[in-house]
Amino acid sequence: MNVNFNGYGENAATFIADKTITEAGVPVKMKDNGTVAKCDASENFCGVCVSVRGGYAVVQLSGYVKVKSDKKITVGYKKLSATAVGGVSVTTTGREYLVLDSTDTSVGFIL
Repeated sequence: MNVNFNGYGENAATFIADKTITEAGVPVKMKDNGTVAKCDASENFCGVCVSVRGGYAVVQLSGYVKVKSDKKITVGYKKLSATAVGGVSVTTTGREYLVLDSTDTSVGFIL
């Protein structure tokens, strides 16, 4: 691909990281006041963890992100939910996001 969407509309905030967050790049949900946790399968997510350190997680809440996916996803508006392995997949109950690019193992979309 000869275009790059990195940096578009990025907005992030720092939260307390629940013990389930051990790596960056995973969809997260709100767990408690100011605390985020890794999403379970089929859950809607509020953002993607971009950094975790010292019990805190930086979560991207808007803009372009690229995460793991279980298959290639067609571009356009798609309903996405978290997977059990820290990625996203197309579901009927997910929130709608604009998918910009996809491969067999990753998907890039606007939060």
